[in-house]
Amino acid sequence: MSSSSCLEQLKNFGTVVAIDSCDFDAISKHNVPECTTNPSLVLSAIKESKNKELLDKAVQYGRMMGGFQQEKIEIAQDALFVEVGCKILEHITGRISTEVDARLSFDKKKTIKRALRIIKLYEEHGFQKERILIKIASTWEGIQAAQELEKLYGIHCNLTLVFSMVQAVACGEAGVTLVSPFLGRITDFYEEKENSFSGTIDPGIQLVKDVYNYFKASGYKTSVLGTCFRRDDQIMAIAGIDNITLPPDQLKIWETTYDHIERKLDAISQINLRHERYSYISDEAKFRFDMLKDEMATQKLAEGLRKFCLDNDAIQEIVERRFKPFQ
Repeated sequence: MSSSSCLEQLKNFGTVVAIDSCDFDAISKHNVPECTTNPSLVLSAIKESKNKELLDKAVQYGRMMGGFQQEKIEIAQDALFVEVGCKILEHITGRISTEVDARLSFDKKKTIKRALRIIKLYEEHGFQKERILIKIASTWEGIQAAQELEKLYGIHCNLTLVFSMVQAVACGEAGVTLVSPFLGRITDFYEEKENSFSGTIDPGIQLVKDVYNYFKASGYKTSVLGTCFRRDDQIMAIAGIDNITLPPDQLKIWETTYDHIERKLDAISQINLRHERYSYISDEAKFRFDMLKDEMATQKLAEGLRKFCLDNDAIQEIVERRFKPFQ
């Protein structure tokens, strides 16, 4: 047993902890500096009657700023994500991850346009871009968009739905701020496919370790965020990681559990180590072909995108219904 909670031990390793939630009450109860959101969480938040005001504000903004009706609705959707984000920023001291519409995941130009508008909306609310991580799916187009946002606009990006070294390496080369490997979903794939692991280590844990070690050995400044855990031992296995995000129920457990945790990841140990080097950022064909060869990464990326796109469709329907009384 330790005198410090498991969560405090993670923090003592230098890990930045985030809460994965749009539940404002839950966020206010946990002492963590950052927050991650996604379309599913935003959708759940706006379905609650107590958050109706946020939806109304976003719709009103879209009505005032847009030209054609479809543009008004699109602006209102971005404004809604920012309204939710601003409410969260009142309860945290660090950064929030706000996701660009997942339906644009294969359109670099539109992704950049929406990201710039999200940052502008936050600035209009008094929050500077340093407190915002623009969350983008790690498709080829998404990574290219993130590279431009980072280099040309100084906008920090969190590349999500990472399931392979192919995606991670391209993100590191692009100089993005954060990558989010979905550890648990990788595990899910192999459990469903094989009902067991072919090796001795959880493949989700293995990917996160490989990405972390490769980044540190290669000198990439991109941080690695562990997410989507299925078991506590998965978190313990990557103790020492740069960032971690947990939903409120898992956070509560880690705040009230005092088991001893050993550091498993250490950046210093990777300095000057030799790793096979890869390059994807300027080779679209190689990126797509190597992704194609990875059945798990291809399937899980598509699955994640479909889910987020459906949630964005549902959010759009809610916003459109709010517009009708004003037509």
